[in-house]
Amino acid sequence: MKYKIQTDADGKQILETALIDYDLITNPLLNKGMAFTPEERDAFGLHGLLPPQISTLEQQLDRSYKIFQNKATDLEKHIYLRDIQDSNETLFYYFITKHITELLPYIYTPVVGQGCQKFSHIYRRPRGMFISYPNRDKMDQILSNARFNNIKMIVVSDGERILGLGDQGAGGMGIPIGKLSLYTAAAGIHPRSTLPILLDVGTNNPDLLNDPLYIGWKNPRIRGEEYDRFIETFVTAVKKRFPNVVLQWEDFSQQNATTILDRYQDKLCTFNDDIQGTAAVVTSALISAVKVAGVPLNELRVVMSGAGSAGCGISNLIIELMKEKGLSEKEATSRFYLLNSKGLLTDATPNLYSFQEKFCRNSQEINTWGCDPTSKISLLEVIKHVKPHILIGVSGRANLFTKEIVTEMASHVAQPIIFPLSNPTSCSEADPADLMKWTQNRVIIGTGSPFPDVIRDGKPFRVDQINNSYIFPGVGLGTIASKATRITDSMMLAAAKALANASPSNGDLKGNLLPPLTDIRNVTVQVAKGVAKEAMKAGVANEISDDELEKNIKDTVWNPTYYSFKKAEK
Repeated sequence: MKYKIQTDADGKQILETALIDYDLITNPLLNKGMAFTPEERDAFGLHGLLPPQISTLEQQLDRSYKIFQNKATDLEKHIYLRDIQDSNETLFYYFITKHITELLPYIYTPVVGQGCQKFSHIYRRPRGMFISYPNRDKMDQILSNARFNNIKMIVVSDGERILGLGDQGAGGMGIPIGKLSLYTAAAGIHPRSTLPILLDVGTNNPDLLNDPLYIGWKNPRIRGEEYDRFIETFVTAVKKRFPNVVLQWEDFSQQNATTILDRYQDKLCTFNDDIQGTAAVVTSALISAVKVAGVPLNELRVVMSGAGSAGCGISNLIIELMKEKGLSEKEATSRFYLLNSKGLLTDATPNLYSFQEKFCRNSQEINTWGCDPTSKISLLEVIKHVKPHILIGVSGRANLFTKEIVTEMASHVAQPIIFPLSNPTSCSEADPADLMKWTQNRVIIGTGSPFPDVIRDGKPFRVDQINNSYIFPGVGLGTIASKATRITDSMMLAAAKALANASPSNGDLKGNLLPPLTDIRNVTVQVAKGVAKEAMKAGVANEISDDELEKNIKDTVWNPTYYSFKKAEK
């Protein structure tokens, strides 16, 4: 045990630790830097190791922010924030919570993409856990360390499909680190309760294999039964070591992502954020967008550019919402038109994954368009014939939504809803400023990456970033607070509805679809409550009162502040 928190007779929390000297100030969970008081410096042998001035947390924040602002590039800012995280986690999270809107792009998308690409070249200190294929027989030993005794939340990736950047191998660790940073910043999950994991099963990226500084296992990716056995070994080890943990899968290839989710969703408390988290936040934004556009949800026509696990996951969750409005599964599915790199999915499209098959359009329908269903049916052709209310992009193809496509869509509906969601910014299907111009400001926009404000009604208007950070922290918090044993699809839909209830557009149809990031902690608590209550309804958590749920959430949420220190006996 490195420390424990006690409450004194006056209700003041005291941190008790036996660590002294460098062992204390090099522990990022305990380090206060120059905020250690004279009495603490006496007790823990810190005189001479620190400058003589005593700083407050606010002063440290001010110093850090000025240094951050003076960094010349986005990557340098990302590296600087990671350095703070590795030296003083309280300061790091205090910094984020005070400047969440400005800092989110640097700890998450889009700059985390650069961090993953350069991970081997900017690597400094160990964080998280790398489990490489050659060490597959040592998983129990690797996970057994006592420092993991309090783990409640794991984010794991194998680095194969990082944002829209593809295979980044061991560099994909940047994603679990970034995601868990948001679990703490947005949901208050204590950093000592989180564990980022990278499953290093090799890489097929030739640049990494030929890079002498690459830190990962230099081997082509394992596939097939070898890969499946490795994942099974990992899941078994996690269940044994952390029977109550929440396990989030992140940035796996679309086939592996769906297969893993299907295989393990009912065996442990787990979800895939790319599939389910993305689906929930898009569904939430859509609930608000159709209200603004005045289109009944059960009449919506949807074109989805990108038919991978994310595109199909979004479509499936919206279908569940449509079914609540009275449509059958078949009727709801008929309102979706999905495209992949080969064009519109039809019953003539070759080599489809099983999860794509339900979205195939009938060849007879395509014949009525005057098109050959065996040929590539383009996005423009689909827009012309479908006349969709909403166009969603999860294709990873930059500038796919051209002026011709957008103006064609806008000629058929009063307020087109267009969500170019691919990350990072360099992969976005469209620029919001162009969408505004091409639709004479009639478009309702949501993007995957941050963009500058657009001008609407003569004033700057915030572009809604349909960011999973609105969803997954609340899912984790609600699951932990309710002690749910599983994460169901209905819990993800409950998260979407809870977020939609916080939409500024509810009180003003000209307002944003999503609340500002400055309100992310309050929003996360509301999402957590919705998730927890649905977990009870779904029978995966025991029934508790609203007051008890409130207390569980309050007890789970950590706020980044410095404790007074007391020296413990070794």
